[in-house]
Amino acid sequence: MGIHSEREVQAVPMTFKRRWTDEAIRALVDQDKGLIDPRIYTDQELYELELERVFGRSWLLLGHDAHIPKTGDYMTTYMGEDPVVMVRQKDGSIKVFLNQCRHRGMRICRSDAGNAKAFTCTYHGWAYDIAGNLVNVPFEKGAFCDQKEGDCGFDKADWGPLQARVETYKGLIFANWDAEAPDLKTYLGEAMYYMDLMLDRTEAGTEVVGGIQKWVIPCNWKFAAEQFCSDMYHAGTMSHLSAVLASLPPEMDLTQVQLPTTGHQYRATWGGHGSGWYTNDPGILLAVGGPKITQYWTQGPAAEKAAKRLTKMPAMTMFGEHMTVFPTCSFLPGINTIRTWQPRGPNEVEVWAFIVVDADAPEDIKEEFRRQNIRTFNAGGTFEQDDGENWVEIQRVLRGHKARSAPLCAQMGLNMPDRSDPAFPGKTTYVYAEEAARGMYHHWARMMSEPSWDTLKP
Repeated sequence: MGIHSEREVQAVPMTFKRRWTDEAIRALVDQDKGLIDPRIYTDQELYELELERVFGRSWLLLGHDAHIPKTGDYMTTYMGEDPVVMVRQKDGSIKVFLNQCRHRGMRICRSDAGNAKAFTCTYHGWAYDIAGNLVNVPFEKGAFCDQKEGDCGFDKADWGPLQARVETYKGLIFANWDAEAPDLKTYLGEAMYYMDLMLDRTEAGTEVVGGIQKWVIPCNWKFAAEQFCSDMYHAGTMSHLSAVLASLPPEMDLTQVQLPTTGHQYRATWGGHGSGWYTNDPGILLAVGGPKITQYWTQGPAAEKAAKRLTKMPAMTMFGEHMTVFPTCSFLPGINTIRTWQPRGPNEVEVWAFIVVDADAPEDIKEEFRRQNIRTFNAGGTFEQDDGENWVEIQRVLRGHKARSAPLCAQMGLNMPDRSDPAFPGKTTYVYAEEAARGMYHHWARMMSEPSWDTLKP
């Protein structure tokens, strides 16, 4: 008879009654009427559910192959709010595992990046190899084993950190906790076509210029993800006028600037991804990237090579593209910033941004991409500041009760005739629209309210 007397103690599953039912969550987003409940940006319980059902089941961007090129190279990052270690293996593959020692939950690795043969927890010294296997436990035989009997009952193989699935797409590294989720290419679907405008212009692929820039914005992650998914409207109206003015040659002023009016917006058939771009007018690229990058992107051998390689895409006529791969991978082809919106509660996001360039681009072009990103889309960039100010002020307003009591309008293009262009995959419409935003929030609501992939799969 053991310490449990006449019967074994049965584990009691912990259940919590949620305030938000699946039906109530679905009602937060009405894509048919173009209405969004503001509470999706502020509610703590919704945020906790996001960590489980969105960030726990989506393919999340972690970095680029160039961040960990050699065996043992590692980088620590996040999947939602879960810290992870991303490590290059001896066979060239990549492992991603939870940055948590299974003994007491301390971080296994406390550095941002480096090269290692093993990782040792600084609390009690448990050591893990680069694949995440527990390989050494101090005083294992004396502390965990019966020395007289020689039978441990403790197997190090059972105590490695949780492992994520890892797949790559043209240099970008993605990971997913969910074993039932579709593979990465199925998840991306048509979005791969639009990603290729930046990632597949040359057979050499892309490389990273500079390091990862990180900064915090006190706003909900969805504001940032939505803008990169759907919102060319802000760029064509008010938000960036000061940045555009600062980009003009001394002899020009705003009266001489004509903002583009032609272009498309893309909404994913499934998945919540979205993109938008102007056509035949490189003005926005000139303002963001300057004349040297604009010329590289539109004229000469590199542009001609891209046009031939991307035969199904009018690469030389698409400018100022913005894109989000749901939920938090966003980028701007042309200026080539890629970022992950790392959630830090419902009221804060940590931005992790890096720059990619064509690997075979001339060195002066690579340097120009780095320099122009510093000018426009880094923590202190002229365009970046405009965006952050808007998101922060929205979040401040949403502290109020009344501000959260009425739905927000996402109706742009809702009642317009179908403008889908068969030349582009997915659903496309006019560049100034909110079709992709409605798609993103509709998919968010589905992921939040449908716990099974049986109904959620594409």
